[in-house]
Amino acid sequence: MKASTAPRLEFARDFASSRSAIVGAALLLAFIVVALLAPWLVPQNPYNLAKLDILDARLPPGSPSGDGTIHYLLGTDSQGRDMLSAIAYGLRISVVIGVVSTLCAAVIGITLGLIAGYSGGRVDSLIMRIADIQLAFPSILIALILLAFLRPGIGNIVAALIAVQWAYYARTVRGTALVERRKEYIEAARGLGLSTTRIVFRHLLPNCLPPLIVVATLQIASAIALEATLSFLGLGVPITEPSLGLLIANGFQVLFAGKYWISVYPGIALVLLIVALNIVADRLRDLLDPKLRSR
Repeated sequence: MKASTAPRLEFARDFASSRSAIVGAALLLAFIVVALLAPWLVPQNPYNLAKLDILDARLPPGSPSGDGTIHYLLGTDSQGRDMLSAIAYGLRISVVIGVVSTLCAAVIGITLGLIAGYSGGRVDSLIMRIADIQLAFPSILIALILLAFLRPGIGNIVAALIAVQWAYYARTVRGTALVERRKEYIEAARGLGLSTTRIVFRHLLPNCLPPLIVVATLQIASAIALEATLSFLGLGVPITEPSLGLLIANGFQVLFAGKYWISVYPGIALVLLIVALNIVADRLRDLLDPKLRSR
């Protein structure tokens, strides 16, 4: 027990030795808590039409509601929704889309990357050429083309994000698998007559995971940013389930009319979320990359 927990404690101490990593992790944890507990933390369900009052539309930060039951700390938008509540609920949509699309893309990319790296030959060439073609185009261009044929919706945008992310995992895993498959423990597993599936997923995959953790953290941030961009353009989530990107779009038309809070506050939340994810990913890269760790 002590031998198994010692590396974890050492890793936690090394991670906590960076002040920026602590700040990034604390900020990320706060966003996750707000996203998960939004119905219990904020004063209003911003998408319950029965709870909205159009007379409360575009109130500046710090204004009370018409009946005095709610104090709008961050103001309201054009529909009279509390911006603090809207950001918390929008954060849930953004985080869920980012995490789900990244996990699904990771499963597909890791599987194809392991097959390509372990098998080699024509299978490797075919998978890598498809990945190269996908990586040759900007992610947002591919997502725009896919969503042009699909209706806006959470399921469709998740599918589009999976399509633009899987190649990163496939190429990363394939490079690691090419190195690992020539090592003695893989040769020993073959000599014992173990099945290819067991060798790949039981012995090869665990040694490919460290770089994948960093890639996955970065891709969650990338997926959230890409979803926000697509939602801002009107091709992302529907207006009935707005994410941070759609909240920014809702206030963009009145941004220069003095109603800055409708777009600015969701924008600040989006930037802080992405920055926190990148700080954590950068620290994980420093700890999991043997070359950077030795320095």
